[in-house]
Amino acid sequence: MGQDTLRMATDAVAYAKSLCEGHPDANVEFSPMDAGRTELAFLYEVVEATIAAGATVVNIPETVGWTVPTEFGNLIKGIMENVPNVDDAIISVHCHNDLGLAVANSLIAIEQGARQVECTINGLGERAGNTSLEEVVMAIRTRRDYFSEYYTEINAKEIVPISRRVSRTMGISVQPNKAIVGANAFAHSSGIHQDGIIKSRVTFEIIDPKEIGWKESQLILSPRSGRNALRHRLSELGYEVDAEQLDKVYERFLKVADKKKAVQDADLEAIMSDEIRSIPAVYELDYIQIVSGTRIASTTTVGIRTEDGIVERASTGDGPVDAAFKAIGQVIDIQLNLIDYQIRSVTEGEDAIGEVSLKVQDNWEYHHGTRCQH
Repeated sequence: MGQDTLRMATDAVAYAKSLCEGHPDANVEFSPMDAGRTELAFLYEVVEATIAAGATVVNIPETVGWTVPTEFGNLIKGIMENVPNVDDAIISVHCHNDLGLAVANSLIAIEQGARQVECTINGLGERAGNTSLEEVVMAIRTRRDYFSEYYTEINAKEIVPISRRVSRTMGISVQPNKAIVGANAFAHSSGIHQDGIIKSRVTFEIIDPKEIGWKESQLILSPRSGRNALRHRLSELGYEVDAEQLDKVYERFLKVADKKKAVQDADLEAIMSDEIRSIPAVYELDYIQIVSGTRIASTTTVGIRTEDGIVERASTGDGPVDAAFKAIGQVIDIQLNLIDYQIRSVTEGEDAIGEVSLKVQDNWEYHHGTRCQH
């Protein structure tokens, strides 16, 4: 069986070579399937024979992602040391990611003599995927101190744009925590990390995001963010606040952040807009309960915090909002009639901040105002 396999391999290479006559720059590549689990002596024999038959590239596939880096490195080293005519061809590697080791196996193969890596954008490929092009390129580029003898001619600034294009074309999203091209690859949400990035990017980033096509690092404002990160982002949005103002805004920010995974710029704009026009509160809504339906009158119960404590009132109305204002009117002793009510989303998502614009009328005049709320 082994000799039959050997003969089929050399015959195929010889036939491919015959089709390239008159094209001296043509490459003939041969790949021995599942090389990672093949008996080494036979693998050496096949590589030597196919090179002699005319293969200019011999690709060593780790077809099922079985080997670990030390094993795969030794496999390539063995080929370089035990195949007499190995210098007549380029040794290539083709690794699968079944154990998450495709990039590591490819990098150690380079160290042991491989000069070509078969890889894909975003690590796409059969089953768990293939070696990720962007990870190999940036490992060699970033760790020049370690991979000093090796380089690629890839234009790194095109990595992110081509990653996005491939993702859109294939309809396969890139996982957010994917190295190099994932949405979170240069995103920082931990307070201490954000503070470090603000002071010096290299504290927590080994790659300049602009080097590979990202615009800049991202500070994801979250419940773990500190005042320094909040002040920094507010400054970028055009808001300069002193220490006292920052404390107030930070308190509001934490309330929003506790309800959302990430606070967006629109959230901050809403907070600042509300903070700028805020006045001392005489009454504060402590709680609200609504009963409403298609065949029952809307009833709203409110609890209003006053100087004397919480006062609870209930009322019916033409819808729950109208009922709410009538109940509030009982507490503040002003008869309020809802004239107009509009609500729109300020931010995106199910946990978005909304802005409400309303007009109410008491016995004397219209009152108009807006308020941002969850």
